[in-house]
Amino acid sequence: MQLVKFLGPDSEQPAVGLISGDSVRPLRGSRRIATVLHAADPAAEVDRRLAPESEALPIASLRLLPPIDDHEIWAAGVTYIRSKVAREEESEQGGSFYDLVYSADRPELFFKATADRAVGHRAPIRVRSDTKWSVPEPELALVLDDTLRLVGLSIGNDVSARDIEGRNPLYLPQAKVYAGSCSLGPCVTLFSSLSNPSDLSITLDIHRDGSSVFSGATSTSQLARSFDDLIHWLGLDQAFPDGVVLLTGTGIVPPDEFTLHPGDVVRITIEGLGTLENTVAGR
Repeated sequence: MQLVKFLGPDSEQPAVGLISGDSVRPLRGSRRIATVLHAADPAAEVDRRLAPESEALPIASLRLLPPIDDHEIWAAGVTYIRSKVAREEESEQGGSFYDLVYSADRPELFFKATADRAVGHRAPIRVRSDTKWSVPEPELALVLDDTLRLVGLSIGNDVSARDIEGRNPLYLPQAKVYAGSCSLGPCVTLFSSLSNPSDLSITLDIHRDGSSVFSGATSTSQLARSFDDLIHWLGLDQAFPDGVVLLTGTGIVPPDEFTLHPGDVVRITIEGLGTLENTVAGR
């Protein structure tokens, strides 16, 4: 069961709908996806809000928004061995810290984006104007309600300026947090509808001028930390009344000589969740 937040062809107000094949069936009475996700039984809430007479809308005719409302977006780092190695390689001074955090009880967690800094499926992502080495980071996104209950999964792209972060670990917020640095979508898949979310394939494909310039793959089975562990640490001394999205880290890192260019098309596919596609905006 997959939910989208969207704008219709003739609407300026967001709506929430259920994906049905190549179409979306709107849900009654809500412009906020949290209304469904925060229900005691989200799947039953979807059924309750589906109008039998509701017209199915072709997905291609809709603008898909990030499937969040006022959620904060946080991220975990150094959760895959490939990410640990890459962070050590890029860091001029702090390589040993990444080795330590990979095996520590406490994970690396950082704020990534507010809802207005995130973009949805097929919207443009951005690289910072002051970076020369920027990469996408394909990540499984945990969608949590206001009680930190795991209610859904989505796909996230944690666009990062590796040269800024590598210069000094204290520059991580500048490397990670800026307008258009995060894409999320295309939908939220209800957690209850997935049979084995701890072993999902993840692929990244980047095309430039119609040709592939990078592809890679991993699996959520390679995560060094459990979902429950990451959620536990995120929730300590925190409250998220609007819900929160937690990106779980990346296991796919392009080579050091690669950087995103304006016009690049980035596609992230996660088994059972779909494909998130974004084009890099010009500077």
